[in-house]
Amino acid sequence: MSVPPLSAEETSPRRPLHRPALSPIGPPRPVTLSDGTQAWLVSRYDDVRQVLGDSRFGRAELHAAERTALPGNAGLVGDPDLLFNQDGAGHLRLRRALGRAFTPRTVARWRPWVTEIVDRSLGRLTARQPPVDVVAEFARPLPVAVIGRLMGLDPSLDEQLRRWSEYAFTDGSHPAQDVERELASFYGFGSALLADRRQNAGEDLVSSLVRAADAEGGIPEGQLVALVCGLVTGGQDSTATMIGNSLLHLLGERPEDWPRLADETAAGIAADRLLHMIPLGDDPGSLRRARTDTEVGGVVIPAGAVVVADCATANRDPAAFPADQADDLFTPLPRPTLSFGGGRHYCLGVWLARLELTLALNRLAVGLPRLRLAESPEEVVWRLGGTSRSPARLLVTW
Repeated sequence: MSVPPLSAEETSPRRPLHRPALSPIGPPRPVTLSDGTQAWLVSRYDDVRQVLGDSRFGRAELHAAERTALPGNAGLVGDPDLLFNQDGAGHLRLRRALGRAFTPRTVARWRPWVTEIVDRSLGRLTARQPPVDVVAEFARPLPVAVIGRLMGLDPSLDEQLRRWSEYAFTDGSHPAQDVERELASFYGFGSALLADRRQNAGEDLVSSLVRAADAEGGIPEGQLVALVCGLVTGGQDSTATMIGNSLLHLLGERPEDWPRLADETAAGIAADRLLHMIPLGDDPGSLRRARTDTEVGGVVIPAGAVVVADCATANRDPAAFPADQADDLFTPLPRPTLSFGGGRHYCLGVWLARLELTLALNRLAVGLPRLRLAESPEEVVWRLGGTSRSPARLLVTW
């Protein structure tokens, strides 16, 4: 198999995200972010849940014109029109317009065709002569195909979607003019897609969103464009990241657990555990700004302060998740994970993400019971430059 060369950036050593360098768990405390911003770090499970669910901590204030840009605010992530950066009535309108499309019942109806896409992706993988790059041949194409089917997109756009995703979720390391150019192109695509579905409505997610937005009323076009673009890129980037990181952990450190994933119930529990324990990236947490002086965990956080809700650390809080179960993949979580946030900004795509990861692991384990790494975990190279991080290439054999 011919494997393309990797850049120096890709070969930089990185700690696997299932073994993160976590903050100490304790009461809220002052910290300094990477750009010098002074903030308050919240790390205990109950404290993080409070911050995520308390309306006194907002997202919109982070993007106010008079505020300095914060870490991770480049690209689509920093767009004030993005659903995740909205608060109040505008945020509720957007969530209502989208929320009905991602209920557990709705996602359950998608299972047959999602399974077909997973099996088709598995077939392409097994048609290759090992060793094979499971990222290029399975982890990345699969969610692109799922989001393309869901939104009614032409498969010829797949490579362009991956490119837009790279710039939409940049960590700030891309040249600003490149990000501006790619986002302008991407937003133009999103605007044209909305206009097309208004004229040629179908049964796809974008058509449903247009109908719901018209029924809701009062939603600015810029917010709808940002929502569509966020769905297109977020739906494929996050899932590809989860699959890649999960396979690295399972095949690199837990090969004895691989056969158990052939049972779909066990795969579902394991998927929940993996989503819980492996964050999407290296960011310090979910940022908020305090609107008023607010007590959290016995500490008063002052009005105007930036607050870092450290979900990765909170997910390892022994007060919420017993230490003797921390590495148990096949016991249901005792409390809700914070990997998808909480409160009003809880991720609407959680049920689809869980379904894709469960089916990906289960069908791989059924079809390739002897799947294993073809390289040492220490040799794995990383996809960098974005707010998420996962193997750029993962060679496997069977």
